[in-house]
This record gives sequence, structure tokens and C-alpha cells, in this order.
Amino acid sequence: MELDIQCEEMSPSRWAELLTTMKSCKSIRLDDCNLSSSNCQDLSSIINTNPSLTELKLNNNELGDAGVEYLCKGLLTPSCSLQKLWLQNCNLTSASCETLRSVLSAQPSLTELHVGDNRLGTAGVKVLCQGMMNPSCKLQKLQLEYCELTADIVEALNAALQSKPTLKELSLSNNTLGDTAVKQLCQGLVEASCNLELLHLENCGITSDSCVEISAVLRNKSSLMDLSVGDNKIGDSGLALLCQGLMHPSCKIQKLWLWDCDLTSASCKDLSRLISTKETLTEISLIDNNLRDSGMEMLCQALKDPKSKLQELWVRECGLTTACCKAVSSALSTNKHLKVLHIGENKLGDAGVELLCEGLMHPNCNIQSLWLGNCDLTAGCCATLATAMATKQCLTELDLSYNPLDDEGIRKICEALRKPSCNVQQLILYDILWSSEVDDELRALEESKPEVKIIS
Repeated sequence: MELDIQCEEMSPSRWAELLTTMKSCKSIRLDDCNLSSSNCQDLSSIINTNPSLTELKLNNNELGDAGVEYLCKGLLTPSCSLQKLWLQNCNLTSASCETLRSVLSAQPSLTELHVGDNRLGTAGVKVLCQGMMNPSCKLQKLQLEYCELTADIVEALNAALQSKPTLKELSLSNNTLGDTAVKQLCQGLVEASCNLELLHLENCGITSDSCVEISAVLRNKSSLMDLSVGDNKIGDSGLALLCQGLMHPSCKIQKLWLWDCDLTSASCKDLSRLISTKETLTEISLIDNNLRDSGMEMLCQALKDPKSKLQELWVRECGLTTACCKAVSSALSTNKHLKVLHIGENKLGDAGVELLCEGLMHPNCNIQSLWLGNCDLTAGCCATLATAMATKQCLTELDLSYNPLDDEGIRKICEALRKPSCNVQQLILYDILWSSEVDDELRALEESKPEVKIIS
């Protein structure tokens, strides 16, 4: 049994009602429910008395250090079987880390700890690392985003990594680490016995100077499948260094996020080689890089390679225009694996989308999710889009937000949605103006086809 509640104010009567339900829940989620430390006393009792409870999510509540202290009393009882604990943005400080260290040291069932967006600081996380080093700790996933960490944390992290072969996922995004610390961390990862599968270092002050060491991790940790270094200024030179590790035969990368990394079309030669030859790679994000049409054309050529197994491509806000759409269409008509294409916030225009739809409607194309928000589209392309929606049954999600489609365009899209052959289940239409009559048509359509969700 699962309890999944978000964004609900808890009255005393409602809370009492839920406590009865929680006694038999395997998973409890109470994100954004205005909980406080007093609620944690009750939750501690639930943890203690419900041995089937394995997952507890309490994100975005003002629990404070006192609340975590209550929770940990339950977590430290022998009957506790909790495996996953989420405490993101719960107003915690370094004072909570001593209590959590005790849990890490004494509770082998706990495999996931998410404490991002709390002011734990370097001193607090050093205390957590001491708990990780206890032989009883079996932690597999540790999330420390937005924890006000500095370069001084790396020595303690490396010591914990060295003693913790169970650790699979480590997220340190949005902390001011810098190149020197990231180099030190990567050297520790190469030497450590851990089998890391996910490493997130977004917005950590990384430049091309760190990329040799990150590349070494990619070469030496064949377990690493998910790497995110987005929002770091690594540039084309850094990407070239990363690709040396990514292209190594022992690298088994599946998901690679490089958004806002100061890349240009010059990087697309290396990226194309990666897409066309690294068969494990299924998802790549290049959002907010200045790839331009010439770079996109190179990527599309790679997508047409039979060895490419890419399923998701994110190229939003990459300086693309109508000029690259013929190449994109050709890739869509060739690549049978691509399922998600985020190409919004590019000046594709009606003519560009008309070209995209030619590829989209090809029998080889298996696109499920297509994002075209803010692409300078008008009602002029909606008839073609409607035809694609009605004929391409694999297409289940379509984003047309921030385009001036007006009543005429929205009505054409609605006509497609009404057809039994249309399988679109989620249509996203943020910030588009239409009349009250069209609004009534959209509401009626949702009532007649409850499986369709229109988000506006």
C-alpha cells in the first residue's frame, strides 16, 4: 500500500486520519504538506511500528533539525526497515548530520539518502561521511545538491568512497567545488573500489581543466552509466577531452547531460562520432549550447548510422533554424530508436515543422514525445501537425507552448485529438491565447476523451 500526497495543508483531523493509514503503508510521500517537527514525532512512531515501511519522502517541509532528531529515533529502532529517505529542502543544518550519522552507522537497511537543498555545509557532510565509513552502512545513493559544500569536502568524500563499494549514485550538483576539488574527487573515484553508476556534477565550477580527470573516470569505471556536467563552462576543448574517455571501449555510458557547457558547432564532430559509435548511449542533453544548423546537421548524420541507439535527444535553445529541419526530418525517417526529441526554443518556423512532419510520419519513425515550444509556429503549420498526430500512433506527448497558434491553429489540433486514430495523451499549450469558445471546446474534448490531458 502506498500513500502519495503532495501540496496539502494538514489539519489535525486530516493528520489523525492519515496516521491510521500510514500504519500499513510500504511507501509514504508527504511532499509540500507544511509539516513541522511535531509531525515528525508521529512519523517516528510509524517508522518504529510499521516494519513494512521502506520509503519515506518528506521533501519541502519545515522539519528543521528537531524534526530530523525525532525521525532518527524511529530509524534507530531494531524494527525499522526503511530503505529510502528523502529530506530535500527541509530546513536542515549541520546539526542534523550528527543524528543522521548515527543512522548511517547503525541502520544497514538504509540504501538511499536524499538531503539536497539543505544548509548542511562542508562540516556537516564530513560528519555524514564518517557514518558512511562504518562497516554497517550499506548506502547506495547519496544526493547532496545545494548543500553549500566547498572544495574542503573532497578528502572526506574520497575516504568514504574508498570504504564503500556499495555506493552506486553520487550527486554533488550546485556546490562550489571548482576544478581543483573535482580533479581530486575524480582521482579518488578512479582509485576507489566503488562501482559508481551515476555521477552528477552540474554547476560545480568546472572548466576544461577538470576534463582529463573526468575522462579518466569514464575510462576506468565501466559501471558509470549516467554523467551530468551541465551548467559548467567546459567548452569545445573540454568536450574533446571528455570524448576520449567516452569513446574508450570500457566506457558504457548511457545518459550524458552537457547542457549549457559553452559548446559550439565545433564540438559536434566529436559528438557525432560518439552518437554513431557508442551503442550504449541512449540519452544526450545539449540544451542551451550554440550548436547552430551546421552542428545539428552533423548530429543528424550520426543519428542515421545503424549503430546509433540514441533514444532521447535534447537540443532546446541551440540556435537552430528552418535550415536544419530537412536533416532532422531525414534522421527521423531513418532512426528507429529515437523516441524523445526536445527541439523547442529554436526558430524553426512553420516551414521547418512542415519538414519535420515528413520525417515524423515515415514508417521508420518511432517518436513518442515531441517538444516544439517557442519555435515561431503559427496556425499555418497546424494542419500538417494535425495529420501527423492522427496518423502517428506512437506519438503520445506534444508540446506546442509559447507559439501564436490562435483559435485557428488550436481548432485544427483539436480536430486531430478527436479522431480515434490519435493517441496523443498529453498536449502542452502554455501561454497561447485563444477565445472562450475554443476554451469550451478544449474542456469538452477532455471530458469526451479522459485519457487526454491538456496542460495550459
